[in-house]
Amino acid sequence: MDIVNRFLLRRIRQVAAIGVCAWMLAGALAVGQQPYQILDHWKIGGTGGWDYLLADPANHLVYVTHGPRVEVIDTDSGKAVGAITGLKGTHGVALDEQGKFGYISDGGSNNVVVFDRHTFQTVTTVAAGTNPDGIVFDPSTKSVWAFNGRSSNVSVIDAATNQVVATIDVPGKPEFAVADGRGSVYDNIETANEIVRFDAKARKITATWKLNNCDSPSGLAMDREHRKLFAVCDGKKMAVVDADSGKQIASPDIGDGPDAANFSAKYQLAFSSNGAGTLTVVDAANGYKAVEELPTARGARTMTYDDVKDRVYLVTAKFGAAPEATPQTPHPRPTVLPDSFEIIVVGRK
Repeated sequence: MDIVNRFLLRRIRQVAAIGVCAWMLAGALAVGQQPYQILDHWKIGGTGGWDYLLADPANHLVYVTHGPRVEVIDTDSGKAVGAITGLKGTHGVALDEQGKFGYISDGGSNNVVVFDRHTFQTVTTVAAGTNPDGIVFDPSTKSVWAFNGRSSNVSVIDAATNQVVATIDVPGKPEFAVADGRGSVYDNIETANEIVRFDAKARKITATWKLNNCDSPSGLAMDREHRKLFAVCDGKKMAVVDADSGKQIASPDIGDGPDAANFSAKYQLAFSSNGAGTLTVVDAANGYKAVEELPTARGARTMTYDDVKDRVYLVTAKFGAAPEATPQTPHPRPTVLPDSFEIIVVGRK
């Protein structure tokens, strides 16, 4: 083959390679831009209320708090593979980084329950404050942080000994928390409209940041790479906060009645699950604008995100009539219909 023809063949191959790369990139972008949709409903059944849930993508599991038990669901089949039982009133689940133990904030018993992640059997219980609610594992200090909703403090538990090593007061009712893996833990203070930052090693608050246009912050998520916090609030707002300076940089609109937030590092998307029956998707790479408001179901206010499958799991049930109001309970919640509890699976085809 002469030099001219070799040159032309080389150029054709180069152009073809560029074309293939562009096609692959376009395909990846197209997947990232596709809207989320409901893919499935997994029937769990049973009775009782619920709170937070947590995905374990490496083991294809999701842990769901459900009244006096935690359901363990296989995310490949949608079927229950176990349960942690004998509890009083569960709120949240945290997992260690070694795949050995999990931790449940059992608010009804004022305990943190430690369980074996292979057998789902209880290992021990650790007395916390009053009504432990939000809970998170900090990998930098190998400690579990339980945020006690009624005693307005934090119980810090050494994961090696399962002993409380510190109790830290907070300026109001704590809600959900996140750990950045570098030694800082963050928590929403619902009654003060604030985020507090803790030094996990020193076990003390190092900053308190007031949120603007953000009432009763509950769910909290974090973009650890870009150091951004996402707090979901009443009033249909999400507060986007710089995790180092505390500066609030955006307040995108979300749905009504949020209680959980999550973040996709791969797709740079923040999620808010809203009790009124929507899932808000916020584009964190392009101005923090809401790009989707997916109808889900009434009561689907909590969720978790599986970053391997790119799936959002929400929980809810069907409701009956609310009981009569009383002076002690002026705004009673509607009754939950038996055996209607389910997981809603959201993703992109």
